Amino acid sequence: MSQTTTDLGKVAVLMGGQSAERDISLMSGTGVLQALRAQGVDAYAFDPSQRELLELRRDGFKCCFIALHGRYGEDGTVQGALELLGIPYTGSGVMASSIAMDKIMTKRIWRADGLPTPDYVSLPPHQQQALHQQAVLQRLGLPLMVKPPHEGSSLGITKVSQVDQFSQAVALSANYDPTVLCEAFIQGEEVTCAVVELQDSNRGGQAAGLDFGGGFGLNDGAGDGAIALPVIRILAPQGAYDYQNKYFTNAVQYLCPSGLPEQEEREIQRLALAAYRAVGCRGWGRVDLMIRASDRAPFLLELNTAPGMTSHSLMPMAAKAAGISYEALCLQLLSRAGLDYRLPVEARS
Repeated sequence: MSQTTTDLGKVAVLMGGQSAERDISLMSGTGVLQALRAQGVDAYAFDPSQRELLELRRDGFKCCFIALHGRYGEDGTVQGALELLGIPYTGSGVMASSIAMDKIMTKRIWRADGLPTPDYVSLPPHQQQALHQQAVLQRLGLPLMVKPPHEGSSLGITKVSQVDQFSQAVALSANYDPTVLCEAFIQGEEVTCAVVELQDSNRGGQAAGLDFGGGFGLNDGAGDGAIALPVIRILAPQGAYDYQNKYFTNAVQYLCPSGLPEQEEREIQRLALAAYRAVGCRGWGRVDLMIRASDRAPFLLELNTAPGMTSHSLMPMAAKAAGISYEALCLQLLSRAGLDYRLPVEARS
């Protein structure tokens, strides 16, 4: 075992959890766990739905790799608990995680920064009746997207092409989230751009000389050192990039290199970095976008602060295209684990 991985200490890979994305999280976490162990890291699976987080301190864990997706894992809640425990963790801090998990709040911040995102209307529980639905149709037109603002993995999302589909789409979304997000549909190509913060300009992984260091510090300066990885263009059958096609079939084509004109690729990467920094993210993330067919204008859709790490996931795919292996990516992310705030030792005892 190398000195660098020894210095990382005992590592918990947080996976599973209580969200609707539990199964995906277990797949991500298993992949991360195997990758870290293969490099000599003293890593263990830890499911917060099965064990109390206080056990992390009791059992001597020095840091956490967050492979949780969705609520209670990607929304700032587990990040806040780890801050109180004083245990460094991967990815964004409490505020950025919470904001990014809320698609409505994310869109508000992007708009305030002048970043392009589709027009939208939010429907809280008391405004989901037929009268309010009609107002949404008048504002956004058809087709439109109806989605729960606090879920990922395309859960609860419906593309509404006809008026009589709208009520059912709102009801489906409301099963996942009390508030419903209605978003103007952008006809065009779907793309995604991953962002990662590296400690070394050499992206070839540990063997190529990345300094993974030892120990963990504060993550001051959100987005410092962040780079945008190659863009991935997504070609789904009949445009159905849904939960089933994302994770359990090989029907979706992923183009990386994207095949986009160089100017478009660079603009998408610029927007992804701007979107990432606007929310205050750190460590890593993935930004999903649409390119409007009529004028090739890009629009930001959402930001993932704990991207999937499954065999079908896009973050590892983009990293590989940039010369970063899955194993090197996992170790690099772990090496940047940190805290928003460092409490005095006596305050944590």
